[in-house]
Amino acid sequence: MNSKRKIKSAFESMMFIWGHPLEAKEAANIFDITKEDAYELFKELQKEYEDEGRGIAIREINKSFQFVTIAENEEYIEKLCTPTKIKRLTQAALEVLALISYKQPITKSEIDSIRGIKSDRVIDGLAKKELIEVTGRSDKIGRPLIYGTTDEFLKQFGFESIKDLPEIEDLEDTLNEDNLEGPAELHEQLRMELQ
Repeated sequence: MNSKRKIKSAFESMMFIWGHPLEAKEAANIFDITKEDAYELFKELQKEYEDEGRGIAIREINKSFQFVTIAENEEYIEKLCTPTKIKRLTQAALEVLALISYKQPITKSEIDSIRGIKSDRVIDGLAKKELIEVTGRSDKIGRPLIYGTTDEFLKQFGFESIKDLPEIEDLEDTLNEDNLEGPAELHEQLRMELQ
């Protein structure tokens, strides 16, 4: 039989790769041990991480386990990740990204119509950053490409799904109702929604 140390080491690797909570039962099956034994080994590993005061902890969720960062380090993680991701996007890119995220699926001509300016280069840039993608073709004349956001967009902005986007009224209605004069004002409102 494998040593406890070896199994715990494997559990660490498995949790790291798995990304989602790893069930004790599933881990037990891999080593042909009981789920109770696997659970106890996970708990030992969890205590070891806690006792060592590491920046990574092991969280239990209904007899499943996963790596998480400790709450005390949240501000440092935010400083490292969030500002850099947002700063890389120009005002035009943020505006187009907001339009696509809230109105998807949407065509380039619909984006251009709302913004009042051509968006080809911005759309290409967002696609290169893997924040948007072509999701199909419209049924409209000419069957233009339609765009939507990607999983990378969700990841970079911290959403689990598009349903997590902040509530905002229809963008075209907002533009008209608030008497906003152009893309810069619309961009500011959308930028605030996305941050």
